[in-house]
Amino acid sequence: MPVTEAEIPLTDLADRLARAVRRAGALALEKFGSPIRKWTKGGNSPVCEADIEIDLLLRDELMRETPRYGWLSEESSDDARRLAIRRVWIVDPIDGTRGFIDGEPDWTISAALVEDGRPAVAALFAPVSDELFLATKGQGASHNGLAIRSDPGDRLDGARLAGPKRRLERFAAIVPGITMVPKIHSLALRLARVAAGTLDAAFAGPNSHDWDLAAADLLVHEAGGVLTSLAGDTPVYNRPDPVHGALIAAGAARHATIMGLVRERMADFA
Repeated sequence: MPVTEAEIPLTDLADRLARAVRRAGALALEKFGSPIRKWTKGGNSPVCEADIEIDLLLRDELMRETPRYGWLSEESSDDARRLAIRRVWIVDPIDGTRGFIDGEPDWTISAALVEDGRPAVAALFAPVSDELFLATKGQGASHNGLAIRSDPGDRLDGARLAGPKRRLERFAAIVPGITMVPKIHSLALRLARVAAGTLDAAFAGPNSHDWDLAAADLLVHEAGGVLTSLAGDTPVYNRPDPVHGALIAAGAARHATIMGLVRERMADFA
């Protein structure tokens, strides 16, 4: 008996997603560093022709065998029908477009399958450094085929943090001794570094979107970390408005320490 779309195992979808983001990364590398047509869209956000081409490639790769799944991408027109669908592909063709345009290396291809509002399969590919992060719900996370875990410590003194500069400076005023890591253009990559343990914590400012977060969210959680809002809520995806407030990611113990500070000093984090 043939398998229906709803019954496709997550492991099969993870394999498909990994192949798709690698193909998308190869296309992006062909464009990277070359003169490219670019423009701005709402909110003064940059977009370039590579964003559009990669979006089309990923949609073809992922929807070809799952045409009844929903689709949400930064570079596609939104289709409200996704709201009634359990499984939805959520994609950012180039996360960190500004860095891509400027010739910086820290941009990524970010994609996830969300099921009932939470990510179930995730792939994040950084083509310049050839780094592939993968996660499947309940099966852990990996970096280039090796299992990863977030840092298990709870101390903040000497902790490596990344995020919006102003937010980091506010945090450093409360907790002297932290190490502020230079800007990472891809928010998804910033969070994935927490999953891999090369960052101890990361902040996301308000107004991030589903496509910025879904893949990295699963990576963090499957690596033993936690990603929540400042109120401690776990993000929910595939809502009518795919925008999120400020977020914090860290290993479970350090996340609890940070949240304690947030509760005491909310005005400094808002």
